[in-house]
Amino acid sequence: MNGASASASAGAGAGAGGDGPLVYEAWKGSNVFFLQGRFIFGPDARSLFVTMFLIVAPVSIFCAFVARELMDNFSYGLGVSVMIAAVLFTAYDLSLLLLTSGRDPGIIPRNAHPPEPEGFDGNAEVGANQTPPLRLPRVKDVVVNGITVKTKYCDTCMLYRPPRCSHCSICNNCVERFDHHCPWVGQCIGLRNYRFFYMFVFSTTLLCLYVFGFCWVYIVKIRNAEQITIWKAMAKTPASIALIIYTFIAVWFVGGLSVFHLYLMSTNQTTYENFRYRYDQRANPYNRGVLENIKEIFFTPIPPSKNNFRGRVPQEQGLRPRATNGFMSPNMGRAVGDIEMGRKPVAWDEPRMAAEIGDLGAGLSNLLEDKDGRFRSASPDLSRDALAVGGGLEEQGSSAMNPGRTSWGVETGR
Repeated sequence: MNGASASASAGAGAGAGGDGPLVYEAWKGSNVFFLQGRFIFGPDARSLFVTMFLIVAPVSIFCAFVARELMDNFSYGLGVSVMIAAVLFTAYDLSLLLLTSGRDPGIIPRNAHPPEPEGFDGNAEVGANQTPPLRLPRVKDVVVNGITVKTKYCDTCMLYRPPRCSHCSICNNCVERFDHHCPWVGQCIGLRNYRFFYMFVFSTTLLCLYVFGFCWVYIVKIRNAEQITIWKAMAKTPASIALIIYTFIAVWFVGGLSVFHLYLMSTNQTTYENFRYRYDQRANPYNRGVLENIKEIFFTPIPPSKNNFRGRVPQEQGLRPRATNGFMSPNMGRAVGDIEMGRKPVAWDEPRMAAEIGDLGAGLSNLLEDKDGRFRSASPDLSRDALAVGGGLEEQGSSAMNPGRTSWGVETGR
């Protein structure tokens, strides 16, 4: 069931009672839920079946055409253990795949409202009777192990991302210790599933080597039993040749990925940080030494999820409407691509927009004049209605040009 993401405190404080929807039913992200919120997957969860097929299919061929033939070629019944080990290893590999893709990777719940503004924006133009607009700082400085780290404000989740957190554009969530979004497992890789992701990749590498090795064992036994050349022995078992080629190609992918992430773990980096920040050119505030870095990944408790997907969406009781007079988003006037990628921002020309809205309102007013030049009595507050229509049109145009712009932007004082 595809749902959407609840509000900020949806995780920890959702109660069991009430008539409101469940958190996974009101989820605003792009995730897919199964078994009433017990499992959470990314929007590309169908790729999980492709990954399972790429694992189960070659192992099934191995058991049917190689391991079964080896059962009688080992003394003391050791041939049976070849097939049993292959089946158990595959089941273990698939369980790690499910633990990686079916759990909360470390999603930070969204805020129901933006945080309180901290000060006035001195660069904004205001009238004589207007309150200066308040602007949230786009970034904040946080000190981590004596090194200053900048944390960004997320317009979608309406929060300042903690260090090492990033917003996944595929799942539409902010994820703690975001590493990357893996299409093969159909899930973000973050704080709560990175351990299982690496174990899955590494165990898949070992499974490939296991199948690759025993296929050669079977070929050698055919050569020795029939006293023929290795090439003729290979021709007698085409299934082994196909598996050798398949596992040889696969091991370069999963084996290379295992080595790369072993390097990342030893230096306490994420894939996102490695490609974006290049810690080899500056200090890494999270690196505590190889042993401590490895211990942090495998031997520290996994923090509990901050989202109670099967709880009720909490109802905000007794909250007064938030005063938004003169409030400005830190990214107002900047396209989403400009915010993340640092491109030249698009100008936010409010005087020109106001003039166009006024011209549209005047045009609508003229259409409703009668022959004597008087307004019809059907709308006593025509100019206000016209301006409202004009504002709606302008807002639609702005949304079409900048679909990622937030809707809780500037509201002028009255």
